[in-house]
Amino acid sequence: MADRVFIPVWPDLPSHIGVLSTLRNGGVSQAPYDDGSGSGGFNLAAHVGDRVEDVLRNRALLAQFLPDSPIWLNQVHGTRVLDLGSKHADLNADACFTNRANVVCAVQTADCLPVLFCDATTNVVAAAHAGWRGLLRGVLENTLGMMLKAGASPDHVSVWLGPAIGPTWFEVGAEVRTQFVDLDSCASAAFRASEIRPEKFYADIYQLARLRLQRAGIRHIHGGGFCTVSEPEKFFSYRRDGVTGRMASLIWSKAPL
Repeated sequence: MADRVFIPVWPDLPSHIGVLSTLRNGGVSQAPYDDGSGSGGFNLAAHVGDRVEDVLRNRALLAQFLPDSPIWLNQVHGTRVLDLGSKHADLNADACFTNRANVVCAVQTADCLPVLFCDATTNVVAAAHAGWRGLLRGVLENTLGMMLKAGASPDHVSVWLGPAIGPTWFEVGAEVRTQFVDLDSCASAAFRASEIRPEKFYADIYQLARLRLQRAGIRHIHGGGFCTVSEPEKFFSYRRDGVTGRMASLIWSKAPL
């Protein structure tokens, strides 16, 4: 399993919640969607220019680890959260949730932050795609809000932060820092000024996400510490490579035995 996916280190995750995060290797996609060394890449995105038949073969390889096929969102760097318990013709969303067993929530990333949520007491699970724009505009808070409407409690919600661009690579303009700091002065600690490029900063997207989640009342936050840019043997990275594939982070509640 290690050649395609890994199971997140999530200390308080109960056994009836399934989680996976995929890697870039172990698939069939060819360059520039390969594994970085010339072998098949495990690209799961149909919108990046990869051959459709290769994407479908990769998704079939992923299916062996899942109870059902995920509903793949059309991610637009927004804040809309899709309820997978009802039918939707419009898949333009950057997060999804469900309280139904064996329904798989999934998001795709290649530098942006994937965030998985669960409330094990109510079996409500969710996945969110958080680039800086979605993070700023409240995609995590919107996801949590939908979970609460479905019966979850902030005291019981646990979160995992998946592979994203690391703080030594995520260069942003001063205007990005200003927008975050205007919303929360504590966010200033998540930015480091560039020593060689005036008006540029390096942002820690993990720290920014933790701040937003903590303000929303979430106490159980795990993960972080990855860097998609500096770990090319494991992860796709849009900022590093431009044309590239996408990984997936997935969560579901298992059906009772």
